[in-house]
This record gives sequence, structure tokens and C-alpha cells, in this order.
Amino acid sequence: MKNKTAYVPLAVDILHSAHINILKKAKKFGKVIVGLLTDSAISEYKKFPLINYKERYRTLAGIKFVDEIVEQKNWDYSENIKRYKPNFFIHGDDWKTGIQKNQRKKVIQALKKINGKLIEVPFSKNISSSEIKNKIIKLSSPDNRISKLKRLMEAKKIVKILESHNSLTGLIIENLKINEKNKLIEFDGMWSSSLTDSATKGKPDNSSLDFSSRISSLNDMMDVTTKPLVFDADNGGQIEHIPYLIRSLERSGVSAIIMEDKTGLKKNSLFKNQSDTKQDKPHIFAKKIKKITKTRQSNDFLVIARIESFILGKGLKDALKRAEIYSKAGADAILIHSKEKTPKEIFSFAKQFKKNKNFIPLVSVPSTYSKVYEKELIKNGFKLVIYANQLLRAAYPAMQNVAKTILKKGRALETEKKIIPIKEIINLIKND
Repeated sequence: MKNKTAYVPLAVDILHSAHINILKKAKKFGKVIVGLLTDSAISEYKKFPLINYKERYRTLAGIKFVDEIVEQKNWDYSENIKRYKPNFFIHGDDWKTGIQKNQRKKVIQALKKINGKLIEVPFSKNISSSEIKNKIIKLSSPDNRISKLKRLMEAKKIVKILESHNSLTGLIIENLKINEKNKLIEFDGMWSSSLTDSATKGKPDNSSLDFSSRISSLNDMMDVTTKPLVFDADNGGQIEHIPYLIRSLERSGVSAIIMEDKTGLKKNSLFKNQSDTKQDKPHIFAKKIKKITKTRQSNDFLVIARIESFILGKGLKDALKRAEIYSKAGADAILIHSKEKTPKEIFSFAKQFKKNKNFIPLVSVPSTYSKVYEKELIKNGFKLVIYANQLLRAAYPAMQNVAKTILKKGRALETEKKIIPIKEIINLIKND
């Protein structure tokens, strides 16, 4: 059709015959404009893409049915319909139900305003991008997993990380998804915490649990999950040993290491008394950061420097000075730690640090200031939020209460309504 245009929105994380069929049909209606969804747009309604936008663009550019590729910045297609005014909007007919049905309604309304027409192509049966993608993810290399956190931080307003202290909690994080206001929300990755790792093994959180033991447990989690993992390395240990730790973490597919600028025997930052805790000299700690950046095989493996100035009562000026030094040393992000009941001091840090030419993304761990909303963190420049211990804290009282009930009643019947059915556990860990 002369001078007619057809708009086709595509993600094409996994390009298959159903996509080619839609493009082929679209070509019959005129010039084909593909609205290629960005990583951020895709993550609004389904799993984060395996392949980044540039690679997906290159794939589409080689297809003869495609005349032009434009950026589809969000999941709402109305803006691009208004901008490009296509005569036809082409989509598979698989969006009439489920999470996409509201987007379909918006498209129909937007097309009505420009006298455009919706064409729905019968979607090919027995072809599921999600199923294909899940199989590929399970077979993908650690390198693909490492890079995912960096891409998420570039694509999302804030990346949500939840503590995982074993494979079962890893599976909860992997599988939990909520449809909130017609958008898919989920945790983006896992936090391997020295506190919860130590607690599950009955040891104090003072580095009694060595890195080899922690990595062994971590590998069990990595076997059954696909999401990025951030590793809590305390102060990283001796600088001479850091290269071996980094190699082990990258080999396992870990996406980032967080290292705190304290020295000596570890003492948990949430303890009230920090009188015998010492903070490393910033230039010495910067050497550890440089050692990691020289050791890592992939630049997508992130180095996050954790600043303890507020914990130790040294104040804003000291924290800002350290942040600048660590940024110059090659840190990819700054975790500004606080044990206050409000986020006031971390927000004061963020406000000042954002003015610095060496500003890098900020990380929050709201263990004590849990009232803070993610939207407030976003507003103040935070890109990553780590819920660092909540799953373990939830599990312990639940298990203790069940154990008490069985002990008191002399049987297990009374606990059944309070615990997960055994069938659900079996299905959670069933073989593929």
C-alpha cells in the first residue's frame, strides 16, 4: 500500500518464526516501523531481556521486512502512536487476556484519535518466547549473569535486591512476581549477606565463616536461580588475598562485591557500641578497590564501596571525602551506611555527593530506617536498594513458633494451617 505505514512493537529478546510471521504480514500493509522496546520497557511486563537493546536492534536491522526501527521507551504504546501516526498497528492476538489486555485498550483508543486500525495476527501455536528464554537462561554462562546487574541499573529507576541465605530463599526471589497496577514487579536479584550466612551456620558475624564456606553455599543458590547476586565481602580481607576471592566470585557468576571500609576484626555495623571499631584510611581502602578493578575479568562485575563514616560518628564531611576517593579509585557505586531510624543522614550525603563531578550511583540498605519508600530513595539519587536480612528474620520466629506448638501439643496437626503444604514445597523444587 503506497505511503501507508504499519507500526509493530517488538521485544525480540528471542527472535522466532512467530515474530517473522507478524513482520511479513505487516509488510503487506505498507512501510514497516518496528517500535523496539527498551530494556526498561520490557521489564514492566515480563522478565528482563537476555540481550541488550543494541544487540536486539542489530538483529532486527538484518530482516528484510523491517523498514525502520524506532525506540519504544515504555510499555505504553500511545506516545509512539501519536508521534508516528501509523495507519495500522500490528500485534499478535495473544494480548487479549492477562497483563497486556489494558495496553490493548489504550492502543485502540490512541488509534481511534488518528483513524488508525488495529490488525491482530493469530499468534503461532506451540511457540513461547518465555519457555525458550527460560531454557536459554538455564544454559547461559556465568558471564551473562554477571552483566545483568549493570544492565538493570542502567534500565530501571531502582534495582531491588533481597537477602538470600540458602537455595530455598533464592527460589522465592527467583519465582515471586506480583501484578501491581498492570505492571509486573519482582525482586531483581539476591544479596549474599555475611550476617545471615553466619547466622544460618550458628556462628557470630565477625568473619568466623570464611569465604570458601560462603562461596560453597553461594554456589548451591546459583545452581537453582538465574537472577544477579551481590556478595557481601565485609572488608574484603587482606589485599593480597582479594584477587583469589574475585576470581572465585566471577567464576560463580556473581554480579557485584560490596566491601566496607573498616579494618580489623569485624563488628556488625548495627551494634550500638562501635568504640573499638576502626575505619580504614581512605587511601589504603582505595588500594583494595584498585586491586579488584585490575583483577576482575569483566568490567560488568561491579565494585561497590561501603562507607561507614556515619556508623562510626565521623559525619558527613568524612563520608563525602571518602566517596570521592573511592570513586576516583574505580568504584562503580557507593553504599552509604546508616543505623539511624530515618534516612535523613543518607539523604544529606546524597544531596551533597550529587554535586561532585565524581558522583557514582548510590546504594541503600534500609534495615533500621525501614519506613523509607523506594520512591523516596529514587528521588534522592539511589539506584540500588538492598533488603539485607528480612527473610532470615521472618523465618526464625516462624520456625520457633511451629517447634513450640509441636512440643506443647505432642503432635503436628495444629501447625498445618500455619505452614506451607508439602505439595507446594515439592513443586517448588521439582525437577525441570
